[in-house]
Amino acid sequence: MRAEMEKIAVLVLVLGCCFCAADSNEIEGQNSGSTSSCDVCSLTTIALNVGTLGQKVANMADKITFLETKLQNTDRELLELRSLIGGAPQVAFSAALRDSGSGNIGPFTTATPLKYKKIFSNYGDCYNLSTGIFTATVSGVYFFRFSMFNNLSPTPNSVVVLKKNDELLTSVWDTSGTDIHDMGSNAVVIPLKAGDTVYVELQANRLVYDDAMNYNTFSGFLLFTM
Repeated sequence: MRAEMEKIAVLVLVLGCCFCAADSNEIEGQNSGSTSSCDVCSLTTIALNVGTLGQKVANMADKITFLETKLQNTDRELLELRSLIGGAPQVAFSAALRDSGSGNIGPFTTATPLKYKKIFSNYGDCYNLSTGIFTATVSGVYFFRFSMFNNLSPTPNSVVVLKKNDELLTSVWDTSGTDIHDMGSNAVVIPLKAGDTVYVELQANRLVYDDAMNYNTFSGFLLFTM
């Protein structure tokens, strides 16, 4: 682009000189070979104007070259960003406790992972509905959330906890009071290594209730890899 603009400037300069020469010849014919100081001044002015125009054209060419380079760099950065996004692992799931029916789940004599049967999504297939356990396939930072709806017996008796491997992270419970239909939720952001597990555990001798309204849910997704 710069080379083309410089060619244009040179062409303008040459044309200017040709016009100047033509004017000079005409004046010489009229004045029998003499050139006045005014003619010389005019030619000098034209030459200066053409030179200024050429400089402006050259400066414009520099700016165009700069913009072209900047655009190429932007295109490259955009391709790199698309590559990073396209290559990132996609891990996300969400599930509800029952896929049909209604009623209490539990009590069990020992603490037991809850098996969330109704799958809303399971990108990456990291959640196992047969066991209720999420297993990380890539190391990173994850977000998890779970909700609990208590049992409908006269005295609430519901306790659930979120665990990473065998480590208790957080819990939701309702074990006393004369009211019913209570529910709560909790959430965490935690680092996981590939192979780590996360699950919601119903504590021994406790119950939760669910039906088609899907009160009890378990969800999680990968925030970013490490």
